[in-house]
Amino acid sequence: MLHTVNKSPFERNTLKSCLAHVKPGSAVLLIEDGVYAALAGTVASDMVQQAMAEVSVYALGPDLDARGVANRVIDGVKVIDYAGFVDLVIEHPSTQSWL
Repeated sequence: MLHTVNKSPFERNTLKSCLAHVKPGSAVLLIEDGVYAALAGTVASDMVQQAMAEVSVYALGPDLDARGVANRVIDGVKVIDYAGFVDLVIEHPSTQSWL
């Protein structure tokens, strides 16, 4: 399953809820303000790094760029473009949006 998170982990518990429900082998895509969870050295980074042991974590590059944080991404988080987003949707039989 592909899980998308679009809320900042510093304003809502959306990411925490998502990571509590993901199954090994799933993918988590951080979009919009959700990309703040992909930043190294934050209170959310430990949570993301632990999740990466069992799931793939992606961040949408254009959203990182729009927020001026593309150079602060956690090692191991895969930065993708819109075509990569489409590829993830095609690759996974279902998608869960965490709002």
